[in-house]
Amino acid sequence: MTSVSDARGRAEAPALGISERYLTVWVALCIVTGIILGQFFPAPFQALGRMTVADVNIPVALLIWLMMVPMLLKVDFGALHRVAEQGRGIAVTVGINWLIKPFSMALLGWLFIGWLFRRWLPAGQIDSYIAGLIILAAAPCTAMVFVWSNLTDGDPNFTLSQVALNDTIMVFAFAPIVGLLLGLSSIIVPWTTLFLSVVLYIVVPVIAAQRSGGDPCWREAARPGSRKPFGGSSRSRSSRCWRHSCCYSGFRASRS
Repeated sequence: MTSVSDARGRAEAPALGISERYLTVWVALCIVTGIILGQFFPAPFQALGRMTVADVNIPVALLIWLMMVPMLLKVDFGALHRVAEQGRGIAVTVGINWLIKPFSMALLGWLFIGWLFRRWLPAGQIDSYIAGLIILAAAPCTAMVFVWSNLTDGDPNFTLSQVALNDTIMVFAFAPIVGLLLGLSSIIVPWTTLFLSVVLYIVVPVIAAQRSGGDPCWREAARPGSRKPFGGSSRSRSSRCWRHSCCYSGFRASRS
């Protein structure tokens, strides 16, 4: 019976579609296209760049909302009470996300941008590049956690609880950690900008997603009594959630 259920679980595993399989190619093409358009049509992009409040770009914030809200629909902050059930895994996740990753990325920024590649970069933009790496590193990814959890046959309970915990920590820890690392880098970013970034890029998308009612599919997959980390009913539920998700409709279930 176990082998049959495992075989069915593997048969229902989602496969990468064309758009996801060649995601690196599409990203590279978007970068090249953006550079070309910026060179030949600079005025519209400069106008978009000037649409800021406290040095926070509003068009970028809107695009980030479009990217984040669909995945934040899957976050169930009610799963926080299950954190104790996954103590060791949660400790590893939180430790890497908040005690290692921001500081290691800042170190890599200082090493590569501030030293190794410094001669090839515009002198006036060195601090901006380093600040960008620090800000990027301080925010743990939410969307890809769901992607890889599903593709690696992960435990929906653990996925929901650790994402909910990390998003909660991010609301309160993002600005202080970024401020600390920017201060160590002697890069001045106003606290108004940091706090507004937290509100626009984190708080607003989280509230919008939660007020919309969230995505009941992942919550159903992780409900008490259905926890089977490697196959079985919870696995098949999370697979169905994935296939029916509007945000990742490019993923398809492969059947042998």
